[in-house]
Amino acid sequence: MSLISKILTADCVMLDSDSASKKRVFERVGLMFENTQNIARSQVFDSLFAREKLGSTGLGQGVAIPHGRVKGLRDAVAAFVKMKTAIPFDAPDGLPVNFIFVLLVPERATDLHLQILGELAQMFSDAQFREKLQATDDPVAIHALFSEWQE
Repeated sequence: MSLISKILTADCVMLDSDSASKKRVFERVGLMFENTQNIARSQVFDSLFAREKLGSTGLGQGVAIPHGRVKGLRDAVAAFVKMKTAIPFDAPDGLPVNFIFVLLVPERATDLHLQILGELAQMFSDAQFREKLQATDDPVAIHALFSEWQE
């Protein structure tokens, strides 16, 4: 079982056709985490935006992994956003992003945080995995792709 399958729930997979900027995506994800995980939306937004100021979390190939630390959070939580229209994210390859995997970790998280980011990097470097994500617009099927992914 992947680390991702332990932290990403089906109700935290979002298909986004409205957001035109990373700021708007962070606001929508904040609202989702507030409704599903009882984490204040302002805390989510501030954490993600603070990390983004240090440098873009855009990986390239249409993928970004914004992440942040949240005071008082007990366990890592995640959300996946598939954009209908790719948005600018200052990725190294200059391409806009249509897959956004949001990771929130406890304030003092270290090893697990890095292991999760490493697993995400492996997943998203897999062209077949990205193609499967692109081919589906069903949040439950998208969640299953993450849960069933194998190295």
